Amino acid sequence: MRYITENLSTVLLVANILLSFIIIFRERKQTAQTWAWLLVLMFIPVVGFILYIFFGRGISKDKIFDLKMQGKIGKNVEIEEQRRDFKCGIFPEQTTGSVDARQLIYMLTVSERSLYTSDNGIQLFTDGRKKFDQLIKDIKQAKHHIHFEYYIYRSDELGREVRDALTDAAKRGVKVRILLDAWGSTQVTAKFFEELREYGGQLAFFFPLFVPYLNPRINYRNHRKIVVIDGTIGYTGGFNVGNEYLGLVKKFGYWRDNHLRVVGSAVYSLQNRFLMDWNSQHTQEVQYAKELFPKIENHGKKAVQIVTSGPDSKYEQIKIMYLKMISMAKEEILIQTPYYIPDSSIHEALKVALLSGVKVRMQIPNKPDHPLVYWATYSFAAELIDFGAIIETYENGFIHAKTMIIDSGIVSVGSANIDVRSFQLDFEVNALIYDEEVTKQVREALMEDSRWSQVLTKERYKQRGIIIKMKEGLGRLVSPLL
Repeated sequence: MRYITENLSTVLLVANILLSFIIIFRERKQTAQTWAWLLVLMFIPVVGFILYIFFGRGISKDKIFDLKMQGKIGKNVEIEEQRRDFKCGIFPEQTTGSVDARQLIYMLTVSERSLYTSDNGIQLFTDGRKKFDQLIKDIKQAKHHIHFEYYIYRSDELGREVRDALTDAAKRGVKVRILLDAWGSTQVTAKFFEELREYGGQLAFFFPLFVPYLNPRINYRNHRKIVVIDGTIGYTGGFNVGNEYLGLVKKFGYWRDNHLRVVGSAVYSLQNRFLMDWNSQHTQEVQYAKELFPKIENHGKKAVQIVTSGPDSKYEQIKIMYLKMISMAKEEILIQTPYYIPDSSIHEALKVALLSGVKVRMQIPNKPDHPLVYWATYSFAAELIDFGAIIETYENGFIHAKTMIIDSGIVSVGSANIDVRSFQLDFEVNALIYDEEVTKQVREALMEDSRWSQVLTKERYKQRGIIIKMKEGLGRLVSPLL
C-alpha cells in the first residue's frame, strides 16, 4: 500500500511539473495568469489539475470560426472598400463634435474589420420591461426571419413570454434561429422550445455541456446579446432573458442596464456576427442569402461600429477599443460596469488620464452577484480614488450596464465588462456610437443614476472591516482567473 501511495505521489508530481511547463511555454498566458495557475497547481495539485483542465486551457482559434466564411456571409466588399479609403486618409464626415474619432475609426476598420456605418437610428433602453415590450412587438411583426442570441435565458415568466412570441412567429412561417450559451442558459432545454421546433424553429447551444456543468470549454462562454429581425432591426446590449432583468428578483432589486435597438446598416454587422456564431456550432449552417442582408432605407444619421471580440481573436479588440477611447479623452471619461477587474494596461491608462487632468467617474454596484468578483472590483475601483476619480456605488438595485463615454462625443454600449474575462475569455459585442445626441442621452441616464448612488470616499473605504479586506485580498489574488 505504501509503495502504491509513493508511486501515485510521484506520478502526480511529474504531472504537475509537466502541466506547469505547458502553462509557461505552450499556452503563453499573461504573466499574472501564469503565476496564478502555478500557485493553484502548487498548493492544490490534484484539484488544481482538474481546475486547469476545465478553466485554464487555451482554446484553438482555428477550429471555432472559419474566418473565410465572413466574406461568404456578407459585407466583405464594403469593409475592404472602407479599409482602402481610410488607408488613403479618406474619412466620412463625423458627427462627434469636437472629438476627432478618425484614429479610432481607422483602427477598428483597418485592423479589426469593423464596418463603419453612418445611416442608423438608435433607441436606448435603460429599463428591462420597456426593452422586452419593444422586442416582443418587433417579433410579432417579423416577416422573414428572427435571429436570437443570448448568454442567459431563464425558464421563468419572461422566458416563457419571449418563447411564446417566437413560437407564434414560427407558426406564421418566420424562420426562427435561437443560439444560447450552454453555461448561462442551463435552466432551459430543447424540451422548453419543443413547440417552436415543431413549427420549424431551430435551437443551438454554444459549446454544449456533455455533462451538466462540465465541459473542457466551460471557461469560454458566449456573452453576446444579439437579435436581428428581418435583417433590418437589431438589438444588442446588456439585458439577458430572465425575471431579474425586469427587477422582479428581490436579491437584486431594480435592474439597471443599457440596451440598444438599431435600424440601419449597422444591423448588417450584427447579422454577420450572429451567422458566424451560429455556423461555429455546425448546426444546420447558414450560407449567404440576399434575404438576410436586404436593402435598408436610410433610418437616421447616427454613426455606429459593431465591435466584437473573443478568445478566438488575434487581438483583444474591445480592450484595445477601450484603451484608445481612454487615451483620446481630453475632458471626461464616464464608466458604468458591474465588474471592474482590469489588466494593468486599462488600470494604468485610467491613472494616466486622471494625472493628465481628465475627469473620471465610475459607477459600480453596491452589492455582489459574484462575491469574489465584486470585492476585487471594489478594491480596484477604490485604488483610483487616490488619483482623483469619482467612484460611485449604485444604491437603487443592481447596475449591470457596460458603458464608456468620452468627452460627450463617443459612447460604447454592449456586453463587455471591464475585466479580464470579457477581454480574453468571453465572446463579446459592443456598439460604438459616434454621435453627440446619443452620447448626451446615455450621459443623462448615467447622471440620473448618480442621484441613486453614494460616493465611495477615502474615509468610507477605510472603514471597511477585516472580513472585507480579506475578501478583497483574495479577490485580487485570483483576479487573473476570474
